[in-house]
Amino acid sequence: MDELAAFVDSAPALLEKSWGDATAAQTGDIGKLWGTAAEHGWFELADAGALDFAIAAERVLGRVACPLPVLDMYAAAELLDDEGLRSGTLRAVLTSDPTAPVDAGGAANHVVVVPAAGGRGQLRPILEQVPLAGLAIPAWTRVRLGAPVTEVGVDRHRAERALILVRLGKAARALAAAEYAHEMAIEHAKTRVQFGKVIGSFGAVQQRTAQCQIDIRSANLLVADAISALQYDRADAVLRAELAIAHIATVAPRAQFGAHHTLAATGYFTEHQAPWLFRRVHADVTMLSTIETGTGTVADIFVETVAKLPAADLGDVGEAFRADYVRFLTENGARDRAPTPIDMDPQFVGAMAEQGWLGFGWPIEYGGRNASLSEQVALNEETTYHRVGATKALGSVTLIGSSILRHGTEEQKAKFLPIIRSGELNFCLGYSEPEAGSDLASLRTRAVRDGENWVINGQKLWTTNAHASEWVWLAARTDPDAKPRHAGITVFLFPLDTPGITIQQHTALSGEVSCTVFYDDVRVPDSARVGEVGGGWAVIVDALSEERILMGNIAAALHRQLDDLLDFVADDPVRLVGERGSAKRATITDLAVRVQATRALVTAAVRASATDFGAMFDAAMAGVMGGELAEDFGQATLQIFGPAAALSGDGTNTSIPGGGAFEYGLRQSIMYVVGGGTNDVQRGLIARGLGLPR
Repeated sequence: MDELAAFVDSAPALLEKSWGDATAAQTGDIGKLWGTAAEHGWFELADAGALDFAIAAERVLGRVACPLPVLDMYAAAELLDDEGLRSGTLRAVLTSDPTAPVDAGGAANHVVVVPAAGGRGQLRPILEQVPLAGLAIPAWTRVRLGAPVTEVGVDRHRAERALILVRLGKAARALAAAEYAHEMAIEHAKTRVQFGKVIGSFGAVQQRTAQCQIDIRSANLLVADAISALQYDRADAVLRAELAIAHIATVAPRAQFGAHHTLAATGYFTEHQAPWLFRRVHADVTMLSTIETGTGTVADIFVETVAKLPAADLGDVGEAFRADYVRFLTENGARDRAPTPIDMDPQFVGAMAEQGWLGFGWPIEYGGRNASLSEQVALNEETTYHRVGATKALGSVTLIGSSILRHGTEEQKAKFLPIIRSGELNFCLGYSEPEAGSDLASLRTRAVRDGENWVINGQKLWTTNAHASEWVWLAARTDPDAKPRHAGITVFLFPLDTPGITIQQHTALSGEVSCTVFYDDVRVPDSARVGEVGGGWAVIVDALSEERILMGNIAAALHRQLDDLLDFVADDPVRLVGERGSAKRATITDLAVRVQATRALVTAAVRASATDFGAMFDAAMAGVMGGELAEDFGQATLQIFGPAAALSGDGTNTSIPGGGAFEYGLRQSIMYVVGGGTNDVQRGLIARGLGLPR
């Protein structure tokens, strides 16, 4: 890794000498750069199996809008043992279509033609090149090829690998170009003043910038995953690469446009690097269509084989626990339940408690096992994926138990932690109010000290399942004059049958019961207070810090819906989603790619250290992406399957797509976007994490 970092650090200096920045696209000499790159060993990377270095080189090239075909040369070197490739005298691009334009600034002298399904690979000289004026600068060229000078047998696997390497190289280069434009847009937003304010403080700019960050971050994670799979030639390497490529094909142009919208006129003129990056992004993404593999699109792979999304990797410990837990689920009959979640399955929760899995991340002295974060995430993900009725029991661990561990008294720990470990704490959250939803610091419910008691008055909204709960975890204002606003909040945990509490039930779009709860002179003892007086914000934030565990639930729910969709389609794929190239297959590709991107963000958040500032934003980005995908997923299933997808079911009627999961998922999707802080608010937090002002 240190060597890779050194390589990346040295590459810009090499390019500065032989190319320049992105504005050099109009005058740069790729031939000169090709020779310099050869002198520095860039075309010997295939011999060392250093794909990560080659992709890093493509990324550096993307930032300066240069189409030097490093991955073409890498793939060619894997197929041909020719010293000219290493020395740079044989300057090749690789393609499956010998009639396609060549994107190498006129500097290539050979084309390696690889049949998508395997066969005879050919090295053919370029006899003539004609520049094609248009979007790409340096211009693409139309080439006339000579007879093959070398032929080599290429089986299907080697053909797929060669072509996917070239596709991934172009995609990574496009992503890097868009990322650099995005970085310039962020810096511009911090300094450009309009209407008396820096434009980075405008809500529209923050929303756009945050979305670009989500797109770019998730795409980079998928690229890293593809590199690892290809480097070790894993069985699912092509699928992992195609997931990354398909994601980049969508998000790189979108991020580039987003950067231009922020840069506005500043980035519109050719003296600026942004126009040349714009050309590079769109040229590379467009060229992807000229390099076809035999496997087809992501949807083609799923529909025509038994493949499913590649597994997320939570590390050896997390994945070992996942395997054990899935076996437990199977043995306890927890698979293939109804698509709507079960509020509580006491028998199964009891079985989980017997295994010690509720609160197993806690310290040993409090009944836990010091389980890793990855194990806790795996537990939550598989519980959600298999639709086990243990959501509330796990929620009591992450939202209440962990806060009591950090802020509760020893008496509270002794009282509540055993109840939580047994799965018997039946609770609801008393946070939201008429004027305090995402802005929790604005809450008005008051708690006034009266000797050894507190008197609570106020109203809470959207308290899910309050009507069936026994306890409420309530945030109340204890100091109305505190500055800042959140400094005067205190948290309490007390029974819902306390006198003075009135509950009104409302049925949500998802079918869940969500209540309005009135607190009129409700007296609770000081022993119900969790944490310091006025210290409730720290208690709340600590509960929210478990977001990295809970965010995996959205991704797991979407993963299950995708598998439901693929399982249903498998019975008659052509009738249900058409032949290759159909709009329905394109929709499946989009859904699958975004599910995997969401999972990648969750995994990144989990694998980061607890002190990593960026981990919090990976979790927030996963929440934003997952919530909006949930909405799109439900709509997409209606478009794919028609009225049948709008039918509900109990999971047993095989004639209903997904057993009724899709219509329920569509109705529930709104809560993924607005619950726990709307996506708009989350994007604002992400933007501020990028340094944009309030």
